[in-house]
Amino acid sequence: MKIGPISKTRVVSNSKGVVGLREQNKLEKRQRIRAAAADLFKRRGYTAATMRQIAQKAHVGIGTLFNYAEDKRDLVFLIFNDELAALTAAALREPQPDDTLAEQVIAVFRLHYRYFATNPVLSRILLQELTFYSTGKQAEAFLQIRQGLIDGIEQLVQTVQSERRILSKEPAAFIARHFFFVYSAAVRSWIVSARPDPEVGLADLKRLLALQIKGLSPADPPKRAPRR
Repeated sequence: MKIGPISKTRVVSNSKGVVGLREQNKLEKRQRIRAAAADLFKRRGYTAATMRQIAQKAHVGIGTLFNYAEDKRDLVFLIFNDELAALTAAALREPQPDDTLAEQVIAVFRLHYRYFATNPVLSRILLQELTFYSTGKQAEAFLQIRQGLIDGIEQLVQTVQSERRILSKEPAAFIARHFFFVYSAAVRSWIVSARPDPEVGLADLKRLLALQIKGLSPADPPKRAPRR
């Protein structure tokens, strides 16, 4: 999976056969808008690129552009949502049942790091803009993708808990959120490097997760000084 060039939208069939000309036209416009936004964000920068420039490059009216995205932030998720959905589905198939929980979680996030490394410029924009992103034409789809990722990690935790491979009795959903929060901070710290290497980022994440799973408790209780 690559961020650029944007993957082409597939025309699907319904019960009446191939989608009609109107639907085909909408899909093509959507694809042109995604490609135009990705190109201008990458070449001119997220701040400098304007909605009007994107509309012109996509050969659509400015009013048409606003039918697909409310603002530039919304456009970021129009660019990414389809590929993030596919990425999440693929990532959740990666963990092996005999691996440790830490190895399973790393397996999920490995595809994310490799995906973001293919186009750091656009990835930085995405990871910057997703904070507090909850409203917009593309928001509902994005939030479902993110929750699906957390739910998948929750299932991994539930399995190892049921097999007594971890001792924590905290709810699996709570532990999954904790893993996701660690990843969210780690991936942002990693992506800002000049040439983000996914293996370097994953090694750092692995250390963070190991610390999280093992905790900071001393191996043996501290000895008390004898009373006088």
